[in-house]
Amino acid sequence: MKKFAAIVLLGILSVGWSMPASAGARSDARSQSRASRKAEKQQRKAQKKYAKAQRKAQNKMIKRDRKNTRYPR
Repeated sequence: MKKFAAIVLLGILSVGWSMPASAGARSDARSQSRASRKAEKQQRKAQKKYAKAQRKAQNKMIKRDRKNTRYPR
């Protein structure tokens, strides 16, 4: 029984060592960088949308102030 367990353990370890160590790391690095790029893109998009809304509100306020300004006669 001990010999069988040792052989199974040795087989599992040899399969793990036969794979290149960088194979799993590369796919993780790519997915991480893709995810970070996607997050940055979403951040930029949200900031751009917020800035546009701010400009629109500011222009609306200026227009309303101009419209409501009455000069004395």
